Amino acid sequence: MLNINETVSVEINQKIALICLDNPPVNAASQSLRNGLQKALIWASSQNGIGVIVIYGAGCTFVAGADIKEFGKPPLAPFLPDLVNEIEKIEIPLISVLHGTALGGGLEIALGTHARVGIIGLKVGLPEIHLGLLPGAGGTQRAPRLCGIPAALDMILSGKHIHAEDALEMGLIDKLYDGQPRDVALQAAQEVLIGQLETRRTDQIFAKSHHAHIDKVEAKLIKTHSHLFSPHKCVQAVRACLLPIAEGLHVERQAFEECMQTPQRAALIHVFFGERSVSRIPESKIAPRPVAHIGIIGAGTMGSGIATACLLAGLRVTLIENVQESLNKGRAKIEQNLNGSVKRGKLHAEKLPRTQSLLQPALGIEALDQVDLVVEAAFEDMNVKKEIFKELDSVCKPGAILASNTSYLDINEIAAVTSRPQDVIGLHFFSPAHVMRLLEIVVGRKTDPTVTATGFTLAKKLRKVGVKAGVCDGFIGNRLLAHYRKTAAYLVLDGAQPQQVDQALEDFGFAMGPHKVTDLAGLDIDWMNRKRKAPTRPKEERYSGEIADRICENGWFGRKTGQGYYLYEGRDVHTNPDIDVIINAERKKAGINVQKFNNKEIVKRYMTAMISEAVRVLEEQIAARPLDVDMVLVFGYGFPRHRGGPLHYADTLGPQELINRIETYAKEDSHYWRVPDMLRQMASDGTKFSDFNEKVAVWT
Repeated sequence: MLNINETVSVEINQKIALICLDNPPVNAASQSLRNGLQKALIWASSQNGIGVIVIYGAGCTFVAGADIKEFGKPPLAPFLPDLVNEIEKIEIPLISVLHGTALGGGLEIALGTHARVGIIGLKVGLPEIHLGLLPGAGGTQRAPRLCGIPAALDMILSGKHIHAEDALEMGLIDKLYDGQPRDVALQAAQEVLIGQLETRRTDQIFAKSHHAHIDKVEAKLIKTHSHLFSPHKCVQAVRACLLPIAEGLHVERQAFEECMQTPQRAALIHVFFGERSVSRIPESKIAPRPVAHIGIIGAGTMGSGIATACLLAGLRVTLIENVQESLNKGRAKIEQNLNGSVKRGKLHAEKLPRTQSLLQPALGIEALDQVDLVVEAAFEDMNVKKEIFKELDSVCKPGAILASNTSYLDINEIAAVTSRPQDVIGLHFFSPAHVMRLLEIVVGRKTDPTVTATGFTLAKKLRKVGVKAGVCDGFIGNRLLAHYRKTAAYLVLDGAQPQQVDQALEDFGFAMGPHKVTDLAGLDIDWMNRKRKAPTRPKEERYSGEIADRICENGWFGRKTGQGYYLYEGRDVHTNPDIDVIINAERKKAGINVQKFNNKEIVKRYMTAMISEAVRVLEEQIAARPLDVDMVLVFGYGFPRHRGGPLHYADTLGPQELINRIETYAKEDSHYWRVPDMLRQMASDGTKFSDFNEKVAVWT
């Protein structure tokens, strides 16, 4: 055994050179690993009598991808594209043994070898598109040569993980084994030596022409993803695989460098790191309480979704309702959700019976006496929630965590009705709860740090992005939502049409405009909140709900009633002509001098309102860091991922530009448009929101 460096070693076994990659925990393609692999290949190639070289990974995986510690830093030699080219040109037959995951640069290393074998359980993929990039070490050239242009394009544009069996069928790997990586490496090498396993250099394979398919994909992307950059560059690079490989690699490299320079790449990297950094809070160093048994109060849409998420995570769930019919409906909905998870590949069919058995439906709150954590998902009414928490306080065992799924209400007020406010926390799930990834973890004034730590541990177990939030009306996400939706309402009152506002924001990158979102969620929900807030609405505030109130008074609550801002006939969506009558009547009643807004101005006002309220959320320490706000909006509210979140986007504008906008709009409405003090300070000292992302607020 020869140790090349701390991450790579070489072993000679008769005519076989075994190169072991050992860079825990995931064998990331760091500079050390790249350098060690290059030296190991040179050394192994120079040894007399070597008939085959095998690369395999130690630990739980082959190379899982790039080293994220090197992101944003100048690359160090050997560069991965050059290394893969060197791998491909080695004269001795060279194979790779893949296990665990082989993603991004890890798969590209394997594509450069002369044969690839997998171990059962392997997943492969080229996920660079999620970072605003494309496979830049030959992935766009070698994958199409092995599995064909249609399959390669789908893999590259989706960034999805491909299971071993599918990778074998596609031709990405040549054979599938069961065993340990070193044992499989020896077995596969012996098969190469005796001619049972064929090897061939990828640069000697010619891709089958599929210009018509590429044209079709390109046309679809122009229609559906015109606002994104890297998908179009992926198509351009894959098309180049029909050229000699040296020319194709040159096109790929140019396209990769162009992607590297885009703001979209920076935003997507911000989200990538933000998703991982958002759980780094002071409480993360505290041991959480054990949670194996969850209680859920309420079997409606939200409660059944939360139950589904917990069941998929392997947790026991006791689902509570007061009426048998409601309990039956909730159980049926959970069954439907679980079967859907099987169809989508999120749950193996053989695990379905065991998962179903973890659900324990029950009537009456008394069944929660032994749960470790209970989530109340009842009607959004303070009196209702207080009564439930009084009962929980008397029923639940000592140390059980009492959580509310409230979207807006004061956690401190709810906690105050119990004898254990230290055990009370907000766990704000987003619907559908088994699909949406955001979980706002709302920390009350007396919430014990171990309870907060447990909330984050639960979020991780449920594969959700947990974000710590302080107590205010709506916490982080719904507080911002309530504010920037007013801008959409003001725009319509003042002259824009709902569909114009929606189109402008969809062009910006939102999956759905605010009026379509309201129709989907139900206009009655916002109507109820406007009524709740009416007694405390400042007299100087311009009311924004006139149009929506009139729509709701007609019984039009959106999709569920077939009519809202839009008309819904099956899957067909049309503009609702009756809305214009309501809009014109409300404008006339208010004596509004109608303005014309172009789409650019709509986006400017909407985003400026969102950013200004986000800054106030930071000032009040409702959110600890700018990245917390960004992750809430990206993972819970459909904020375009390629924009990075509202405060990352704000850094691209600069504080002075935002101040200028707010001061201009304040001439129309000085109550709504106010410059946050933090923004003025940032303009004065030249700081950016990104400068604050290492700061973590602690509430006392």
